[in-house]
Amino acid sequence: MMKENNNSNLIIVISSPSGAGKTSVCKKLIERDKQISLSISDTTRPARDNESNGIDYNFIEEIEFRKRIQNNSYIEYANVFGNFYGSQHKNIINNFNNNKDVLFDIDWQGAAQLKKSSYFNIISIFIIPPSKEAIYKRLKLRAETSGDDKIAINERMRQYDTEMSHKDDYDYIIINDVLDTCINEIELIINRHRKILVNQSD
Repeated sequence: MMKENNNSNLIIVISSPSGAGKTSVCKKLIERDKQISLSISDTTRPARDNESNGIDYNFIEEIEFRKRIQNNSYIEYANVFGNFYGSQHKNIINNFNNNKDVLFDIDWQGAAQLKKSSYFNIISIFIIPPSKEAIYKRLKLRAETSGDDKIAINERMRQYDTEMSHKDDYDYIIINDVLDTCINEIELIINRHRKILVNQSD
């Protein structure tokens, strides 16, 4: 398959088991690096109490999501915990036109689809927790603000081993024990790849 995105921008994919902190990492990266723009995913799941439509996700009905699948609007999509998530092609195109690197906060299924796409300059990073026990504690803490119940937490814990089994599919594996340390490591990776692109264009 011929690769088709321009040479000056990166696609940054960040995945993790549920509760390992990838959403927090992505938000901090965007705050600290104005060259990075988040690809906002569509989802059919209800918004949590602390989430806003068009900022955290585009919350849409399943019938609309399926229409977009039929129209080939998605560069990647997946069913996660019974809800659909997907990223539209236009997210990449619009950000590249604005000379932005594009950040994807997606699971291993979406990451695999992106890596098989016609885009290149993709960096894939998998964030892991310091321990499985840390995940359980984080999910319980998140439930206080997200509205997740015990059933939802247990389902996410059941999926933990499946998600972790895909960590070696990624270019980099980063432990998220201290948030700022984790972000600093990711920024070093991104900046290293930016320098490579600059050298290639010279």
